[in-house]
Amino acid sequence: MKRMADLEVRGRRVLVRVDFNVPLAEGKVADDTRIRAALPTVQELLARGAAVILCSHLGRPKGRYDEKYSLAPVRDRLEELLGQPVRWASDCVGPEAERAAAALGPGEVLLLENLRFHPGEEANDPDFARALARLADAYVNDAFGAAHRAHASVARVAGLLPGAAGLLMEKEVAFLGGLLEAPRRPFLCLLGGAKVSDKIGVIRNLLPRLDVLALGGGMANTFLAALGWDLGSSLVEEGGLGLARDLVGEAEKAGVRVLLPVDLVVAGGAEAGAATRVVTLPAPGGVVGRRGVTGRADAVPPGGSRGEQRPLVPAGWKALDVGPATVNAILEEAERAGTVFWNGPLGVFEVEPFDRGTMAVARGLATVPGMVVVGGGDSAAAVARAGVAGRLAHVSTGGGASLEFLEGKELPGVAALRTG
Repeated sequence: MKRMADLEVRGRRVLVRVDFNVPLAEGKVADDTRIRAALPTVQELLARGAAVILCSHLGRPKGRYDEKYSLAPVRDRLEELLGQPVRWASDCVGPEAERAAAALGPGEVLLLENLRFHPGEEANDPDFARALARLADAYVNDAFGAAHRAHASVARVAGLLPGAAGLLMEKEVAFLGGLLEAPRRPFLCLLGGAKVSDKIGVIRNLLPRLDVLALGGGMANTFLAALGWDLGSSLVEEGGLGLARDLVGEAEKAGVRVLLPVDLVVAGGAEAGAATRVVTLPAPGGVVGRRGVTGRADAVPPGGSRGEQRPLVPAGWKALDVGPATVNAILEEAERAGTVFWNGPLGVFEVEPFDRGTMAVARGLATVPGMVVVGGGDSAAAVARAGVAGRLAHVSTGGGASLEFLEGKELPGVAALRTG
């Protein structure tokens, strides 16, 4: 990609696409992680004598003004973090934005109102892109979290101004690209979340590079159900059962071990304070092979279809977290790994006590010797909540973008910054 270090910015107005799509509560920024992630790029441009014009989306206002999606609270937090005034334009294009941009001097910062208040942003409209480009002399894209969107500020403005990747964009592509190109072995991929279908592209693209695939959360329930275990009232993706069985076969063919939960925390519902118990698979190990979980013949549930199942979770109960033995198994694999990639919580981590597995793994990964990369979204929130984000090699700011990148898809925002 074109690098910011090679972009002439002194005395120029630089339009910087950032990802300030942050949660708000009571008119204030509730989590400033994404704002902090953009600071190195902003500070570097200011130090090099640029006038910095920041633009971002927030939420889904559907192409019209909606006060609850205003970036005004973001401006307040950005001023605090930067330690200097941040000018404000109540629109991102048009006369007010143009006047504010024209008045901006070197070393000053301007934040534009939400790009998605205009339908032209999500429509990748060329006229809207030209209106944005008129504000500046150069362009920097530092919004990896939006790089998978073919939107005007992401994919089209880059072709209208001299442009480059911001420091965060460079870092994201370097770390995630490293997972695909030359991961240090052994390579452990830990995936959680609700559905197998949401991660199928990532699994299939990473399989040739992996040594171990560990699964948790709702998607692990689907794999266990596909192998013949009765999960009671747990979340199981019925349409994903055949897919799960296919993936087990593909992993085995690729020489990749699949680590499934060996114990589960179950309850009648995902409510705080609910009575819980731990259920354990009859045979230890949790590794899927030709003969089922653990590779032991006596551990194979009969049949492997939803019609013939061995009881695991009591009727009316739900698997809501991985158990302590599973946490230990995952962390033992991580201790041996040269590279770990983690995406997706291992349980209903928003509700105590079903956050324990996810939190324990997050804290444990901060102590392993290998390189740990966390793939954004809920996983990023989990390591932040565990207080270990700064102890990991990289925590991505892009949930959907990081997954699409690892699926091998071309991201419009990255493609627009390519040289040649």
